[in-house]
Amino acid sequence: MKKRRSVQRRPHSRRLLWAPWRYSYIAQANKQKSCLFCRIVLAKQDRKNLVVIRRKHSFAVLNRYPYNNGHVMLVPQRHVRTLGPLKDEELVELVRLQEEMIGRLSRCLKPHGFNIGMNLGRVGGAGVPGHVHIHLVPRWVGDNNFMPTIAATKVISQSLAALYRQLISV
Repeated sequence: MKKRRSVQRRPHSRRLLWAPWRYSYIAQANKQKSCLFCRIVLAKQDRKNLVVIRRKHSFAVLNRYPYNNGHVMLVPQRHVRTLGPLKDEELVELVRLQEEMIGRLSRCLKPHGFNIGMNLGRVGGAGVPGHVHIHLVPRWVGDNNFMPTIAATKVISQSLAALYRQLISV
C-alpha cells in the first residue's frame, strides 16, 4: 500500500480577486485631505455620489465598497465625531432616515434582516473617522456562505448603479 504525502498549502496562497474598479479609490485615498461626507454635502451631486435620500440634517448614501449588497451609510450633514454633539432634531431625523432606508431596502431587496452599527475612530474601524455615520447592511440567510468562509472572498451580486436606480424609484 502506497503512503500518501500530505500537501501543505500556505494560507491565502494564490488567491486573486480581480477588482479594477477599486483603483480609483486607492489612487484618490492619499489625495483627498477633506472629509468625504462633507464633500458630498457640498457637492449636491446626488446621482454621482450615490446619495439615495437627502434630508435637511442628514442623508443616506450607498457604500461604494459594500460589505453586502444594499450597504447604505446614514450620515448627519454636520461634521461631528460622535452622535453626542447632534441636536435632538438632527438625531430624530437620522433615526427616521434609518427607518425609511430599512423600508426601501426591504421593498427592493427583501432581506431577511439587517446589521446596523457605527465604527468610531480609526482604531474602531472607521473609514471616515472624523464624521460619524451609521452602517445599514441588509442580510440574507446563507449570505455568509462558502465564499467568505473558504475563499476569504465576498460576492456582491448587484452593481451600485442598478441598486441606486432601484432605490430612488421606490
